[in-house]
Amino acid sequence: MLDEEPTPPPPPPTAGPEPGPKSTSTGLPSNVAAAIACIPLVGGIIFYILEKHDSFVRFYAMQSIILGAAWLVFYIAALIVHGVFSVIPGIGGILVFFWAIIVALVYIVFLVLWIVAMVKAFTSVRWEIPYIGPIARKQMEGAS
Repeated sequence: MLDEEPTPPPPPPTAGPEPGPKSTSTGLPSNVAAAIACIPLVGGIIFYILEKHDSFVRFYAMQSIILGAAWLVFYIAALIVHGVFSVIPGIGGILVFFWAIIVALVYIVFLVLWIVAMVKAFTSVRWEIPYIGPIARKQMEGAS
């Protein structure tokens, strides 16, 4: 009995639970604000204006603005090309059909990028949309 080693003391108490996601100047948790800011163009503009301190939210807002602007420019260009193709006699209908398939595929890509960005923002992962993310990062560095 004398040869028994004493039991080690218990670990010191911790300060409490891990802190949750930090709150933004909008009062929302950072991940929720960033996910809402991912709504193309409108959400990005609103959160870019409202959020002054959280660079995570501002980054996703800037990506949203750029993605929304690209989506809008593509939409206008698609309407113009559709209008031009539709007046071509003979092959206009075929061109419009193939153009509609291309437009649908591009819209699906925009939609997937938007959904992935929202999920990444909500899970607090900083994700750069290909081609758009680096532009947004440069804009954020220039705004600082």
